[in-house]
Amino acid sequence: MPSSAKPIDSTDDPHGFKRRGVLFVLSSPSGAGKSTIARKLLAAEPELSMSVSYTTRPPRPGEVDGVDYHFVDLETFREMASNHEFLEWAHVFDHRYGTPKAQVWHVLEQGRDILFDIDWQGAQQLHQLAGGDVVRVFILPPSMPILRDRLEKRATDSLAVINARMDRAANEVSHWDGYDYVLVNDDVEQCFECVKTILAAERLKRSRQTGIIGFIRKLLR
Repeated sequence: MPSSAKPIDSTDDPHGFKRRGVLFVLSSPSGAGKSTIARKLLAAEPELSMSVSYTTRPPRPGEVDGVDYHFVDLETFREMASNHEFLEWAHVFDHRYGTPKAQVWHVLEQGRDILFDIDWQGAQQLHQLAGGDVVRVFILPPSMPILRDRLEKRATDSLAVINARMDRAANEVSHWDGYDYVLVNDDVEQCFECVKTILAAERLKRSRQTGIIGFIRKLLR
């Protein structure tokens, strides 16, 4: 979050009540279009920032430490986990991924929103810890054959890896009912508009409008 950003705080402006931020989770099988939608959402929503996870996997070409991920060795990751520095963490394809706790609480308390690109395990852990601050959106592919076709056309993985991703996809889809919203990405623009609408509605929930009490008191004077 930029250092110049200020919390949303007003008891006079009915469109600017102080509020708690949203922990906005996007999950999907690999190849379902989640990353594309996440990039579009970050570009369209200046008050939304991406949670930067820690991972034990090596950087891919073009990835920047501290921007895409915090890249650490296994020993460091284990030490952070034992010190309870993660809100959630998971073991995925022989590597570990974890969400830093301190950064998330700081941004949330400022009334800002955080986007999470995590799987169903991470979403479940996050919901257990943060409850009502978490909004979970699961993105489905139009069909499993289409999902496989997308993975093959990316030409970044071997056949064995694609097969493993498809097996994992079936497992991930089976957890669809652990989410607040479920969308089918058969049209990326339409799916993106639905995701934007969900975020806008969740920001306006009465339970998040912590500044509305002051406004109502003034209104009734």
